[in-house]
Amino acid sequence: MITDVTASFTKSGFGLFERIVEGGGVVRAIPAPNTADKSRKFFDDMNDWARSEGHAGLGYVTRKGGEFGGPIAKNHGEAGMQAIYDALGLGPDDGLFFAAGKEGQAAKLAGAARTRVGEQLGLIDPNVFAFCWIVDFPMFEYDEDAKKVDFSHNPFSMPQGELEALETKDPLDILAYQYDIVCNGVELSSGAIRNHRPEIMYKAFEIAGYSREDVDTNFAGMINAFKYGAPPHGGSAPGIDRIVMLLADEPNIREVIVFPMNQKAEDLMMGAPGPVTAKQLRELNIRVVDQPKT
Repeated sequence: MITDVTASFTKSGFGLFERIVEGGGVVRAIPAPNTADKSRKFFDDMNDWARSEGHAGLGYVTRKGGEFGGPIAKNHGEAGMQAIYDALGLGPDDGLFFAAGKEGQAAKLAGAARTRVGEQLGLIDPNVFAFCWIVDFPMFEYDEDAKKVDFSHNPFSMPQGELEALETKDPLDILAYQYDIVCNGVELSSGAIRNHRPEIMYKAFEIAGYSREDVDTNFAGMINAFKYGAPPHGGSAPGIDRIVMLLADEPNIREVIVFPMNQKAEDLMMGAPGPVTAKQLRELNIRVVDQPKT
């Protein structure tokens, strides 16, 4: 379970979390049940792990026999911590971690921390295949680097509400007909209902900063097919290799592929990629130009 406790920290008015919330961030809570017998090292190790993953770290609260411990609990106060624990349904021997930051960053850290806590505390049953459908993906997201709205997932998906939604709603509130099926946290299949109407496709790309000419040039095959009347369609593409990975209880998909590429995209079995001959380059009308010496 991951819970947004931003409002609770806003009301408390203290320190780091207050500054994060005021700056447009959120605070996510990740319960760590039955950790009364865990030493402080367990919590510090989780914080170090978060930093090793490129995050600022994890805040935490310990609780043993109803007594709260740690700097967050001290600053937040007994009443404030009890209110959070009551809202989360936590008991007198449960610990609690906090992931804070901008919404996307906090969600990513909280999700990874939930899995890490489950593994460390033995909460994940290795003999169970747990499936779920992920639906209602956001159609757009805000790109912090480019400072503009962009597609969040599949730009060719049909937006929920179709053209009316694109013309009347905040782009960041528009959902798409996209769906994934997940097993034990592994994406097995991704799919969508295709945006098959040219006027909707043009409008969706316009919101993301693409002109009509951009669409006609870069996606000519698709947009022309729709102009000729391609019918509504959608689908899903199961990953058989990922299914085999789960059945074989392997942590990495490369373990179930006969000749997998390494992390440099090299096929060691085939010796690929290999050097290209001058004849091959001439056949493709490619000329290699050396960098000028400085």
